[in-house]
Amino acid sequence: MSEVILKNVTKKFSTRTLGEVTAVDDFNLTIREGECFSLLGPSGCGKTTTLRMIAGFEDLSDGEIWIGDKPVSAKKRNLYVQPEDRGLGMVFQAFAVWPHLNVFENVAFPLRVRNVGRREMDSRVAEALKHTGLGGLDRTFPSDLSGGQLQRIALARAIVMNPKVLLLDEPLSNLDPKLRESMRFEIKELQRRFNFTIIYVTHDQAEAMALSDRMLVMDMGVIQQIDTPTNMYNNPANKFVYGFLGLSNFVDVNIGDGKVYPEGGSGQPFPCAIPGDFTEAAGTVASRPNEIDLTAEGGYRTVVKARIFLGDYTEYRVDVGNQEVRIQSTGDRGFMVGDSVGLDFTRVQWYSRDDGISDAERERRKVI
Repeated sequence: MSEVILKNVTKKFSTRTLGEVTAVDDFNLTIREGECFSLLGPSGCGKTTTLRMIAGFEDLSDGEIWIGDKPVSAKKRNLYVQPEDRGLGMVFQAFAVWPHLNVFENVAFPLRVRNVGRREMDSRVAEALKHTGLGGLDRTFPSDLSGGQLQRIALARAIVMNPKVLLLDEPLSNLDPKLRESMRFEIKELQRRFNFTIIYVTHDQAEAMALSDRMLVMDMGVIQQIDTPTNMYNNPANKFVYGFLGLSNFVDVNIGDGKVYPEGGSGQPFPCAIPGDFTEAAGTVASRPNEIDLTAEGGYRTVVKARIFLGDYTEYRVDVGNQEVRIQSTGDRGFMVGDSVGLDFTRVQWYSRDDGISDAERERRKVI
């Protein structure tokens, strides 16, 4: 069994500048055997701390962590299993490749530490190199390899131990965009081939959605939503999740006489219906840039202030009240900077106004 279970897991840090900070707050989570599960959130949200507790590099302040049917950390029972005894593989953001060792020796290192016999070592390293695209490079030194090949060494070193669970902490963030995209598919192919459970930490929502069977979005140490990528994108649990997944527009609005008026507007009503269960006098209307249509007539009237051609689509920027809105349209609609246009919103979500405290706390936590 390679199921990973977190029960009421909490981690608190005492810092000189911030005082006591709860980095992970009462986590309850089950990661299923054989799935790719991503932990997603902004810097300082606690995702890497969670991964490090699963790995055994950080102790818990409270709660329990189980791998399969065995506990590996249980604070109240004073139980702690060493990282090397948890049956895990781990790949870090930094490649952590030893420059004085060739590819074979880098990958074989954890086997040598465990005194694995030479014949078995040769066989397992050859298999790991083959499946990470490093076959034939076993005697090459890291200084002669590309960034992508260095990352493959880290992956090969992780899978050579036949781990039940593979932990990946932003492993692609140091690669260029094109290589990152190809490595996503390679990681997914490795999972299918070896059938291990992957726990993947990233702040890149596109990366998480491409790789994950399910994913978790967290904020300030608290779970915001756990779901499949499709369900989470289409049905975000709250404003934070909506804004974190993909591009978004948020327009602060006021409600009067049954109509919606953008903050800072000139009295022109906003073309959207008020939900029956929304009873506040002010709120925030959210939309994706591709959920807004530009029209020559009708709609919310405004003026194109910027036009950016981006190949597959054209991005326009306009003001709605005193707030900027981005629109992405496929093809060329013919509108230019200075043109009068109308906005039709095909889909919107309604949220309460933020008080600004959350944003200030997120910034504060980035130093942790």
